[in-house]
Amino acid sequence: MVSQTVDDDSNLLIAQRIDTTRVDMSAAMVKIADLLGERPAAPVEWTITELAKRADVSPATVTRFCRLLGFPGYIQFRVAVASEVGRGDVSESWTADIGRGFRPEDDPQTIARTLLAAHTQALQATTERIDLESLTRVARAIAECRHLDIYGVGGSGVIADELQMRLYRIGIHGHSWSDVHSGLASAVQQTADSVAIGISNTGRTDETLQMLSQAGSVGALTVALTSEPESPLAREADVTLVTAGPGPYLQPDDLSVKHSQLLVVDLIYLITAQQDFGGIATKLAASAMAVSDHRRPTGPPRAARR
Repeated sequence: MVSQTVDDDSNLLIAQRIDTTRVDMSAAMVKIADLLGERPAAPVEWTITELAKRADVSPATVTRFCRLLGFPGYIQFRVAVASEVGRGDVSESWTADIGRGFRPEDDPQTIARTLLAAHTQALQATTERIDLESLTRVARAIAECRHLDIYGVGGSGVIADELQMRLYRIGIHGHSWSDVHSGLASAVQQTADSVAIGISNTGRTDETLQMLSQAGSVGALTVALTSEPESPLAREADVTLVTAGPGPYLQPDDLSVKHSQLLVVDLIYLITAQQDFGGIATKLAASAMAVSDHRRPTGPPRAARR
């Protein structure tokens, strides 16, 4: 309701909007408000992930903060801040949002090479950093568990879904949760023979931390998949699997983080499959047969059919 009132008065300065809505803010949002009180121009300089990290909140909380102020999202909020402080230069916005590795005038070939280099570097760094002994422990626990939960919000929710779907193909019945209410309801049902995996690049997403903490409190083996080994999520988990973080010149995080996370997802999938190779091979064959009628038959090249 407050955000609608703020929207109706477009002449309010950002600081005034913050003061007007502070009474409706959660404790986490107040952290953002206090930070912006000290650095009003911070949104122009920082991405949503950087702002969230410095305020010690989740990116989702930053988005909710922006909406409370009457903006659809962080981008619109940044534009308004930039306009106020007289720093609404298009090139600055591009650098902050897309990254220093790209320029608006780059040709597609240059963009492709830059992306390939960034993703390759992230994959190599993840391969060097990952603790394979810990990952194998997680895979064995998944293969034997009674209940598997995978938690992830936003972009991390996509990775959680991907892990859940891959494991399902080899007979591991898990659930991926991005809604904190549903995730907590599932987490509370975990036991000592359950596994809970929380996915968050920053390791600071409140909702993911809450779900993983709840699962751990009832005895589940808790696993953090993050690029921040000292983050709250990593400290909460029994096992931490560390991926490479985004390069400083590549934004948003999604551009370089997802491939690192998918590499770890593939490792978990394959090493879990090894735990019962004979039985799992049978399940994979059965899955392939089940969908075979929905695949077009392989035929000769079009030129050969003429």
